[in-house]
Amino acid sequence: MMPLMIIAIIILGAGIGFLAFFLIRSIIIPQKIATLENLVKQNKTAAAIRLARKMIAKDPRNVDAHYFLGLAYLADNKPELALMELKTVNSIGQFTEFCREVPFRRKIAELYAKFNQGEEALKEYLLLVKKDPNQPEYYFLIGQLFEERGKGAKAVEFYQKAIELDPKNWKAYFHLGMVLYRAKKSTESKEALEASLKLNPENHAAHFYLGRLLKENHDYTPALSAFEKAQKDPTHKTKALIERGTCFMSMNNFEKAASELERAVKTAKEGEENELLYAHYFLAHCYEKLRELERAIEHWEAIYVKKPNFKDVAEKLSQYQEFRQDDRMKDFLTAGKEEFLSQCRSMATGMGLSVQDATEIHSGCQILGVEAQSKWRNARKIPKLLWFLRTTDPVDESSVRAFHEQMKQLNVTRGIILTSSSFSRLAMEFAESRPIELIGKEKLLELLKTLPREPVHRN
Repeated sequence: MMPLMIIAIIILGAGIGFLAFFLIRSIIIPQKIATLENLVKQNKTAAAIRLARKMIAKDPRNVDAHYFLGLAYLADNKPELALMELKTVNSIGQFTEFCREVPFRRKIAELYAKFNQGEEALKEYLLLVKKDPNQPEYYFLIGQLFEERGKGAKAVEFYQKAIELDPKNWKAYFHLGMVLYRAKKSTESKEALEASLKLNPENHAAHFYLGRLLKENHDYTPALSAFEKAQKDPTHKTKALIERGTCFMSMNNFEKAASELERAVKTAKEGEENELLYAHYFLAHCYEKLRELERAIEHWEAIYVKKPNFKDVAEKLSQYQEFRQDDRMKDFLTAGKEEFLSQCRSMATGMGLSVQDATEIHSGCQILGVEAQSKWRNARKIPKLLWFLRTTDPVDESSVRAFHEQMKQLNVTRGIILTSSSFSRLAMEFAESRPIELIGKEKLLELLKTLPREPVHRN
C-alpha cells in the first residue's frame, strides 16, 4: 500500500510541477514579448536586439521574437537582416496577438519591393487584398508591380480599383494615364492625366506627358503651356525644353525653337547625354532653316564627336563640306534675301541672259530671263526660267515636275534648275525627256567663282 501511495504522490508532484512551469511560462514569456515590443516602440534597438536574440536562442521558433527582431533591425537601418527575420516568420507561418498577419505582410511586402523582389512582393500584396479588400493602397501597389513587369492590362485593372476605392488618389490616376499612354490609348490617357492634375496640379510629370499627347494631336499652344509647367521638375526640365523647341519647329517658328533648344543644351545634366544629342540635332536643324549654317555645323560637329553614327549627322557634314571649305558657297547658302537675289541675277547674267524678273521662292530664287544676244539679228529671243535652290537635300522628281508646270504657266520653253545639292535619279530621268537642264553643286560652285566678292549680310 505504501509504495502505491509514494508513487501517487510522486506523480501528483510532477503534475503540479509541470503545471506550475507552464503557468509561469504563460505569464513570463508574454511579459518578455511585451517588453520587447516596448523596446522597439521606444527605438531602443540595441536592447531589443539583445533580448530578441536571447529568446530565439531558447526557442528558435518563437515567432514574436523573430518579428520584433526584424523590426528592430529595420529601425537600426539594417533592412537586409530585417528581411531575413521576417522570412523566418513567414516560413513558420504562425501569427499571434503581437505578430499580427496584416501588419506583418505589409512590412515584408515593402522589404521585398525595396530589394527588387517584385514577385514575392506581389504575392504578399495579393494576400493582403484578400485580408483587407477595401484598402486602396494595396491595389495601387499591385498595379505598380504589374506595370513594372510590362503587364499593362493587369495594371490598369488594379489602378482602376484603387481609384474606385479612393477617387482622390492622384497617383493612381497618373500611373493609369502612363500605362494607357504607352498602350497608345491617347484619349483615355489624356483623361487620366487631367484627372491626376486636377487633384494635384504640382504633378510635373503629368504635365510633361499631357504635353506630349497634346503635341501628338497638333495642339501646340496648350502643349507649350504643359511643357512650361513640367520644367519646374528638374528631372523633366531638359526634356520639356526640347519638347517646347520641337513644338515651335512644327509651328515653323525656328527663332523661338532655337531659343528653347539653346536653353536645353545649357541645362542638360550628367546622365542626360541622349537628351543633349537631340537638343544639338534639333538646334542644327533650326539654324539650317534660318540660314545660320556656321552655327548649324557647330552643333552637328558636337554630335559627331560624341556619336558619329547619330541619325544623318555625318551626311549633313559631308553635304556642307563645300560650305566649310569655300567661302563662296558659304555666301550663297547664308546670304540674306536681297544679297541672294543679287547673286542669282549676276549668275543668270553670266549665263548670257537678260533678267526680266527675280523673285523669292521656297528654298531659293526664281529668275525669268531672255537670251541677251543672238547671232541672228531678227531672231526671236528665247525666254528661260531658272530656279536657284539653296538646299542640302537631293532635289526630287516632284520639284522638277513643279518647275515644269511653272514653265507651262509662264509659256517658257526652256528651263534650268541649279542647286547646292544634287538630283535624285527619278528627277534626272524626268528632266531627260524635257527641255530642262539640271545643274548640281559642282557646276554651281564654278558659277559662283565667277562672281565678284562683296561683303555678304547673313540672315
